[in-house]
Amino acid sequence: MMTIFGIPTQALFGQLLLGLINGAFYAMLSLGLALIFGLLNIVNFSHGALYMMGAFVAWLLLTYLGAGYWLALIIAPLAVAVFGIICERFLLSRLYKLDHLYGLLLTFGLALVIEGLFRQLYGISGMPYAVPKELQGGWNLGFMYLPIYRGWVVVASLVLCLGSWLLIEKTKLGAYLRAATENATLVQAFGINVPMMVTLTYGFGVALAAIAGVLAAPIYSVNPLMGSNLIIVVFAVVVIGGMGSILGAVITGFLLGLVEGLTKVFYPEAASTVIFVVMAIVLLIKPAGLFGKRS
Repeated sequence: MMTIFGIPTQALFGQLLLGLINGAFYAMLSLGLALIFGLLNIVNFSHGALYMMGAFVAWLLLTYLGAGYWLALIIAPLAVAVFGIICERFLLSRLYKLDHLYGLLLTFGLALVIEGLFRQLYGISGMPYAVPKELQGGWNLGFMYLPIYRGWVVVASLVLCLGSWLLIEKTKLGAYLRAATENATLVQAFGINVPMMVTLTYGFGVALAAIAGVLAAPIYSVNPLMGSNLIIVVFAVVVIGGMGSILGAVITGFLLGLVEGLTKVFYPEAASTVIFVVMAIVLLIKPAGLFGKRS
């Protein structure tokens, strides 16, 4: 058996694959967080709960309506986006002129309510969600075995993140969004409905979290705590990449997933804390984050 630095190649590449998969979820979730913070200036602590809600909507569609995975990839993000839009219109919109702390506290409370409701209804034991038939099995690459579904998750995440970045950075709509973060009054003077644009942007951000939840359902068990276990790490990713930086969120998400995977190989005891160590080092060297800009 071939080894690299004394580590069997299958074990090394297997951990790298796990790190890449974790990085895919970090990237999708931090992308939505960065987008919401960049436009609304709200630290959306309910993002993990909305990710969990996306997974649960997929599970409920399959269990009670027989709707499969591919249909869930469409319906779940739309359902969670509608829920997010209602929350933004009736709750978050009242806090935009206040300190960031109020938005953080509101979204944190909202996350607790959502998680508590799902725990009350379904308990904390995980519910399985089957991999769709089209994505079952795997490929033997010689140096490792690659499950098809996990490869699909990485590719889907890359396409989704790249598409979102192109939409925000390279289109007229994205230009309006970026301008609204700098001077909403001026943008509104050109006839752009800024409040509606903000609402739809929030809906898009939480829809990204729901898509990540649907993609995660066949890999991890669907349970009410799946979002709370992930959101702290995702916030660290956003801080390292730079608050509000779309590109920083995506690149940092994938890189830190790989770093976490390598740490599990060479120093497993530090795997759960390596991201926070990286965050501390980055903030000491560059307080605005790797891709962030100083205020």
